[in-house]
Amino acid sequence: MHKQKQIQIAKHLLELKDARTTDLAGNIFRQKKSDYVSQDVAQREKDILFRNYPLLICLSCEIVNPGDYFCDDFSGVPIIVIRTSEGEVSAFRNICRHRGARLACDKGSHLRKFSCPYHAWSYATDTGDLISIPFNQGFDEIDKQEYGLVKLPVIEQYGMVFVQPTPGDEIELDDYLDGFAEDLAGFNLTAYHHFETRVLEAPLNWKLVVDTFMETYHLSTLHGNTVSAYLHNNLCHFDALGPHLRMTGARKTIDQLRDSAEEDWDLLAHTALVYVLFPNTVFIMQGDHLETWRVYPGVNPNESRMYVSLYTPELSTTESTRRHWNNNMDLLMATVLDEDFPLASNIQKDFAVCDNLLLFGRNEPALQHFHKTLADRLA
Repeated sequence: MHKQKQIQIAKHLLELKDARTTDLAGNIFRQKKSDYVSQDVAQREKDILFRNYPLLICLSCEIVNPGDYFCDDFSGVPIIVIRTSEGEVSAFRNICRHRGARLACDKGSHLRKFSCPYHAWSYATDTGDLISIPFNQGFDEIDKQEYGLVKLPVIEQYGMVFVQPTPGDEIELDDYLDGFAEDLAGFNLTAYHHFETRVLEAPLNWKLVVDTFMETYHLSTLHGNTVSAYLHNNLCHFDALGPHLRMTGARKTIDQLRDSAEEDWDLLAHTALVYVLFPNTVFIMQGDHLETWRVYPGVNPNESRMYVSLYTPELSTTESTRRHWNNNMDLLMATVLDEDFPLASNIQKDFAVCDNLLLFGRNEPALQHFHKTLADRLA
């Protein structure tokens, strides 16, 4: 994010704080509860949002060297991304063309070829070409060129790796990211290091997970013993960035900016920048670290799965730094697992008996934008 934009957002937050208000949408928005429980809606989301959009798979720092690979199947499509011998990133369906076995699991390094653990069919890591069939006589009628791995559109840019789970044209990331690209370019994510990822499952719709990050109206009530100590309640700046959004929450330290010249202002030090990268990634710049939530639907509308990752600007090499980042991760988990998710899980259960409409207030513009965009893209 360029300096002038940081100053603009900081000034606006200070004005909102002085006026004891927050950014407001034009009207109240009424959201259908069926969008959280309908099997038809859930299937349409999987077919459209989680097949035909670029999805963040990992940061570049997780596949640094040739042979490093990362597997992901949360979209419903098993995906493997790998750093090739040429230093590029390739992505394929993680499915052997012989009998459908997965070629790899989780993540790893020093992989020189994909070799199926079932019958050892082997594939090139850069192109996915089928290069070896044990006992080739049994398959002498097939054309190897037709039985390479299914290649998926992939792009590495701004220190991030995006994959589209359905084969198709190359990803035009700047066009897709809209105004988000400018912010990403300024974060220098290529210098970040992966600290920890936790895989979570929750008995609530994937959209309820994303909803928890898109307003600060609940901080003092629900998070009185955790993040409310650091962030102002019901105070945020909102920007729509195409289908994506940016919500900037103010830390309790933001008044310190008044004591220095605008050109010296550091927005990241006094805010939490929450982006929702459509359709399913919550990307949070916390000043001294980055959190990502890659949220996916579960088997049914009442379930969700997610990768929660913490990235740091410096490699953790000492016990004190590891303890610091562990404490950050523990605070994050305490906030979500002990406070957000239990409440949201009850909301999910009670959809069975509650009224048909939910209300998103004027002071919840990010929620409104996200759900209006979902409705538009699914229509």
